[in-house]
Amino acid sequence: MGRYLVTGGAGYVGSHTVLALLDRGDEVVVLDDFSKGHREAVPSRVRLVDGRCEDPKALAEAFGGERFDAVLHFAALSLVGDSMRMPLRYMAENLATLSAVADAAVAHGCRKFVMSSTAALFGFPERIPIDEEQRLGPVSPYGESKLMCERALDWAERIHGLRFASLRYFNAAGADPEGRAGEDHEPESHLIPLAIDAALGMRPPLTVFGTDYDTPDGTGVRDYVHVTDLADAHLRALPLLEERSVRFNLGNGTGYSVRQVIEAVERVGGRKVPHVLGPRREGDPATLVASSAKLRAETGWSPRFPGLDEIVKTAWDWRVKHPKGYAGAQRAA
Repeated sequence: MGRYLVTGGAGYVGSHTVLALLDRGDEVVVLDDFSKGHREAVPSRVRLVDGRCEDPKALAEAFGGERFDAVLHFAALSLVGDSMRMPLRYMAENLATLSAVADAAVAHGCRKFVMSSTAALFGFPERIPIDEEQRLGPVSPYGESKLMCERALDWAERIHGLRFASLRYFNAAGADPEGRAGEDHEPESHLIPLAIDAALGMRPPLTVFGTDYDTPDGTGVRDYVHVTDLADAHLRALPLLEERSVRFNLGNGTGYSVRQVIEAVERVGGRKVPHVLGPRREGDPATLVASSAKLRAETGWSPRFPGLDEIVKTAWDWRVKHPKGYAGAQRAA
């Protein structure tokens, strides 16, 4: 049994990773300020510290004299569109948050750190699928902020011996198959929940941004990885930190277009997805698909939910049972 600090553990990916840790018998402490996350997403048996990662008092309370086997860091600003409006805030806050947590980890004798990174590091990729050897070239302040964070961890390893895993997510999707957690963002920017809400009449018709891409049906193609599979990858990366730091691209390895996602939601939910066609969004590549070959080879990771319909079904089921998201829910045991 291990002991882990999870920053941002009340958020979407963080809360599912907390569940994965608890399911294997680990002890977990969560540090979150609930600016984006939900208190109800964190099981009641988890010690929960309400505070910002940059706050020395909150960090002192979180570490609380405990010896953690590793820190898993999810707390960050993460909307590409917002970062284009607030570039300096994104770069300053994401680097400051990571630096404060990593510094506290070093000070408390913890030398293992897992960072939630992003496919936005690659900008417009040179080839598909995207492997770890491709040139890094962020085209958004969000992507740039995560690249800065990776570089900061390089220095923390060099100087303090802090080994780290940087997991570069593509598109997290779905919900806990047991219904214990799901996706609840406001504003929501992810395609699958937006399509589900449109089908359920809970949001206006979905806007399809761009129909003239060089893809089979003209709409953008993305790689969707189930959030539970993503959480599993974090746990599988931890043993590698005994000897070295690692960087992994984390996706399903299969691309699906916007139209294919709409069709999947309609199949799973038995309802039409109202949608309108719109122009491209600036900065959107036609195709983003990950190569997870390195992750698979070095950790044995393989997605339990590789199919789009499987992913959509877990998201649909959670949304139907939680039409208001976590509002009004109670913390589970």
